[in-house]
Amino acid sequence: MTLDNTNNSASEKSNWWSVVGQVLRQDFLPVLTDLRLAIALLLLIALFSISGTVIEQGQSLSFYQANYPEHPALFGFLSWKVILTLGLDHVYRTWWFLSLLIFFGTSLTACTFTRQLPALKAARRWKFYDKPRQFTKLALSAEIDNQTSNSASLQNLTQILQNRRYKVFQEKGNILYARKGIIGRIGPIIVHIGIVVILLGSIWGAMTGFMAQEMVPSGNTFQVKNIIDAGPWATLPTNKDWSVRVNRFWIDYTPTGSIDQFYSDLSVVNKEDQEIDHKTIFVNQPLRYQGLTFYQTDWGIAAVKVRVNNSPVFQLPMASLNTNGKGRIWGSWIPTKTDLSEGVSLVVKDLQGMMLIYDSKGELVDTVRNGMSTQVNGVKLTVLELIGSTGLQIKADPGVPIVYAGFALLMLGVMMSYFSHSQIWALQTDGRLYVGGKTNRAQVGFEREMLEIFDQLSSPSKDKEEEKAAIA
Repeated sequence: MTLDNTNNSASEKSNWWSVVGQVLRQDFLPVLTDLRLAIALLLLIALFSISGTVIEQGQSLSFYQANYPEHPALFGFLSWKVILTLGLDHVYRTWWFLSLLIFFGTSLTACTFTRQLPALKAARRWKFYDKPRQFTKLALSAEIDNQTSNSASLQNLTQILQNRRYKVFQEKGNILYARKGIIGRIGPIIVHIGIVVILLGSIWGAMTGFMAQEMVPSGNTFQVKNIIDAGPWATLPTNKDWSVRVNRFWIDYTPTGSIDQFYSDLSVVNKEDQEIDHKTIFVNQPLRYQGLTFYQTDWGIAAVKVRVNNSPVFQLPMASLNTNGKGRIWGSWIPTKTDLSEGVSLVVKDLQGMMLIYDSKGELVDTVRNGMSTQVNGVKLTVLELIGSTGLQIKADPGVPIVYAGFALLMLGVMMSYFSHSQIWALQTDGRLYVGGKTNRAQVGFEREMLEIFDQLSSPSKDKEEEKAAIA
């Protein structure tokens, strides 16, 4: 009884798995490999990728509250609550975006195994045509009488096809099959593999990468610490034996006074302050070191160096002032008495050197540039130098090499797909040569090629030409 129960249980499990497998093959797999589903998934991925580009990623709560208020909400619905609830502040690491990538990759993989690989196997196999009626089913075919042409033979056809880079197979001496462009059948498979590799690289980068931001004054050395966004498997930079020194930061201005480009001269130094690497970075020209990429993204004014009468040089910090979106300005307060009872305000909008000095009543006292002096509150105030600060974005994305490899495979597959897979059959029997062929693309070019082959095979024999010449 126990043995019978065990056998029945095993049989029920086997039947259950058989039913599940049948449902997956007959119902789920056709949907998964449907081209319309793949296009829909691709459009969704593109849409959410655009949203991740438009909506700033990895910012603070106060940033989203200030830029995406509830009243009025952007487009009537996009507020900071919606952004945080849906994870639009870190789109590329949300569960639903990663699920879309996995689902899309699964669809491509299933399509590859159920359609592309069988098509390739079918293309590698061939069937000889041994009956004349089989050639009538081909879009391009011809029947040539051997008596009217000395070129209408399998031997000549073989030479013609080999000259046109066909691979020729023969059987029984009177049957021929030739093909070329099999690489065109491999191309779509390589394209699918490339896309899947890109998706895997994107997922790996999202899960293991991180992003940091640093605002560093000229002359300062820093280590990457201000992490603003990181994947759950990211290895954060702690206790590194190297640092980055900002040797100098400067801005090039146009003749009209607008910013043309800003630069940061960076050095990677070890614990002994010895330079390991060096590069002057600007927009789209980052520094790369040990898997980290340093981008030039922002700038500011960190401090001002001043002297009061003959005092030592003081370096006073500059603070960014709120202008309600009307531009960027920085300000500092400079004491003119040792007991700090009096002082003036210094306001500046860029590093070109024009500085405004206001007294305690908010009235403009004077304008100065770097190195200039002025008399305020009975003292001589000399403004020596403005010190700029560079805004750096530091990014680690271990998935980038995988993504690049995927794009390389994708481009290779696209180029391979341009090759046409052309097939030609021939049969020589009863004094006649039957020739036909087909191709999967470039129909016009293939038709022209087949007509040229027919012309070569249909050229009249030498005896017939001599007979016609004698009659004439």
